[in-house]
Amino acid sequence: MEGDEEEDYMSDSFIKQDVRPGLPMVRRVKEAIQKEEKQKEANEKNRQKSIKEEEKERRDLVLKSALGNENKGFALLQKMGYRSGQALGKSGEGIVEPIPLNIKTGRSGLGHEELKKRKAEEKLENYRQKLHMKKQANEQAADQFRIRFKNKQEERKMEGDLRKSQRACQQLDMQKDIEVPKETWFWIEPEEEEKKDEEDKEDECTSSDLSVSEKLHILTAYLRKEHFYCIWCGTTYEDSEDLSSNCPGDSAADHD
Repeated sequence: MEGDEEEDYMSDSFIKQDVRPGLPMVRRVKEAIQKEEKQKEANEKNRQKSIKEEEKERRDLVLKSALGNENKGFALLQKMGYRSGQALGKSGEGIVEPIPLNIKTGRSGLGHEELKKRKAEEKLENYRQKLHMKKQANEQAADQFRIRFKNKQEERKMEGDLRKSQRACQQLDMQKDIEVPKETWFWIEPEEEEKKDEEDKEDECTSSDLSVSEKLHILTAYLRKEHFYCIWCGTTYEDSEDLSSNCPGDSAADHD
């Protein structure tokens, strides 16, 4: 009947079919790979060996086989009492196996392999030296950068301490009715005090031949002597004796 020939879509045989997407493609790829491997094996079997390959196979076969009585040298050894597998020498401390052969197949002259080995070692040594020199150069560059960065930070800190000392000096001098600073750079001029740009601040500190550290040392000494004031303590002491007994020192390092 026609109904019997139709496939039953509710049967186990239909439900258990693997209908995952992409499965036919994966199966075809695997079959293609297997076919390619079989073809390679067949080509390798059918390939005609070269003369060198045949010579190597015959040589390896002969070297692997033990010497027989037909070998004249081995026959002489046997007449002298030698037995197969026995070490050479009266006390049996010599070699057991024959000295292996080192077959030279190339056309290069004697010593060529040693020369190639020596050149390779020299090349490797030069490469190691270059790496070592490059590493040293990188380390030196990093050290120089750290030193420059540290010096720059210290310079900026001294510039800030100098401006702080100038403001304190101006304030303390005006409290004592001093209208003119002892040195022109002891005070901050009004137009300079309003400057916020870092480059302008650097120009301000280089207005004379004195360096920033020299200016800072001179100005802090003036503040300590004339006003008994320490910028790092932020304190005005009663007299020189009070300053020397209670202030740690006359530099920023003494107050760290």
